[in-house]
Amino acid sequence: MNSVVLTTVARLLVGVMLLFSLFLLWRGHNEPGGGFIGGLVAAAAFVVYTLATSPREARALLHADPGLVAVIGLAIATASGLLSALAGKAFLSGLWVFLGASETSKGLALGTPLIFDLGVYLAVVGGVAAMVLALEESES
Repeated sequence: MNSVVLTTVARLLVGVMLLFSLFLLWRGHNEPGGGFIGGLVAAAAFVVYTLATSPREARALLHADPGLVAVIGLAIATASGLLSALAGKAFLSGLWVFLGASETSKGLALGTPLIFDLGVYLAVVGGVAAMVLALEESES
């Protein structure tokens, strides 16, 4: 597509969509679905950008091979489960660290569910981006 309006709007919209996807990733880290839905929103941003520009420019925006991003995501998600197993708990059990904890406050809770969601996020972004780029490049 050679639409100036679509290209201009896509460049603005991609940043907003990526920020929103990171919000979804963070907000959902104590609830199911944060990594998956955040990854879908980020992948949708790359789809919009690919349709507005070209697969070559979309690859440049991603800065990495999308297949590699998906594999790294799967490795991170698996590692989060292995951390629990190494700690003597069941695979994928949550391990938590409380930063800034005091007697009156729990502090900021960070745990293996956030690591798992980050892995899912990267796997979804990489997988969808790889599929979309492959389809767009096969059309060219």
